[in-house]
Amino acid sequence: MSQTRDLNEIGREGMAALRNGDPKTAREKFESIIAAGDRDADTWLAVALARHGMNDYVAAQQALDEVLRQSPKNIRALLLKGDCFMAQGDRRAAASFYNAVVKLVPDPDVFPPEIAKEIYRARAAIEVHQSNMMKHIEESLEKDGVPLSASSARFAESIDFLTEKTRRYVETPRAYYFPDMPPKEFYPRESFDWMDGLEAATGDIANELKAVMDQPSLFAPYIHQEGNRPIRHDHNMLNSNDWSAMFLWRDGVLNEAVAKSFPKTLEALSTVPMEEVPGRAPMVLFSRLAPGAHIEPHSGFLNSRLICHLPIIVPDDCWLRVGNDARQWERGKGWVFNDTIEHEAWNGSDEPRVVLIFSVWRPELTADERKYVASLLQSVDSFAG
Repeated sequence: MSQTRDLNEIGREGMAALRNGDPKTAREKFESIIAAGDRDADTWLAVALARHGMNDYVAAQQALDEVLRQSPKNIRALLLKGDCFMAQGDRRAAASFYNAVVKLVPDPDVFPPEIAKEIYRARAAIEVHQSNMMKHIEESLEKDGVPLSASSARFAESIDFLTEKTRRYVETPRAYYFPDMPPKEFYPRESFDWMDGLEAATGDIANELKAVMDQPSLFAPYIHQEGNRPIRHDHNMLNSNDWSAMFLWRDGVLNEAVAKSFPKTLEALSTVPMEEVPGRAPMVLFSRLAPGAHIEPHSGFLNSRLICHLPIIVPDDCWLRVGNDARQWERGKGWVFNDTIEHEAWNGSDEPRVVLIFSVWRPELTADERKYVASLLQSVDSFAG
């Protein structure tokens, strides 16, 4: 017990020395604790801080290796090891440790302010490193006679992945995965010749929608609790009117009570090659997102279909992010995207946002494959267990 009290007192003296800007004394104190046999991660970290304070970076790294051996995700140790490499001029090694911290801590503000500040510093250092690396790559390619400006779009995208400017998102359908599909986020608008006619009907669709907008009972929470299924506590919009929907078609059945108010909308949609699965699709709805609402990152159920948006009522500062691509909705300008790639949405305005949403088959599926998928999904639905 006496030795423990002595070591504790030495530790307090060492921390006081560090705070007072005396790393030499702190190092002597902490290394004496190590010599006495107290070699836990906290003691080694204190040794590393003292050695770093004396600019003895190699010795500091040796102490940090001991910390990380015992605690591989120790944020302070990872940050300090990056600092040691940076002080020695090895920016690539430093960036690798800073990057490890950033990946471990997506939200720095969950830490005390003094630690959060250091994590944000690591983020800034990574951004500088990536910028410098990108400049070097561009200069090297130019020197080799293959300038980036003349390359293909997908080659340029590969560099973004390499430099970690963007993440590589993959399809993560929650129910059904059809293999060998390209992991596109947004599809080129020109790939869908029916989009022109649908966009041209935006005014008519908006007029029909506004005629019923004063009937809030027509909209119900999009994510809602079902009595025969577990409650989805993972979704921030469960049973919330912040994200609500009014269906024209649901589970392959026309909602006659609502559809009678939307004849021009249904006429415009008649040219669209909808996904058709008895009991499931077509699926057509008006999606309402309340002012200030945020739909957190999530992914859809099936990668055999694509989701289409036609913005109808869209104030400023309303966004959809699919993978790396974030876009602002514009009234009457449709888009088609893969909802099995992680996506999220925001309404940063003080007015509601309403978008017409429907689904179409993936263009990569053959006519026979569409029939097979439809039959498969029906067989799943008919299974009683």
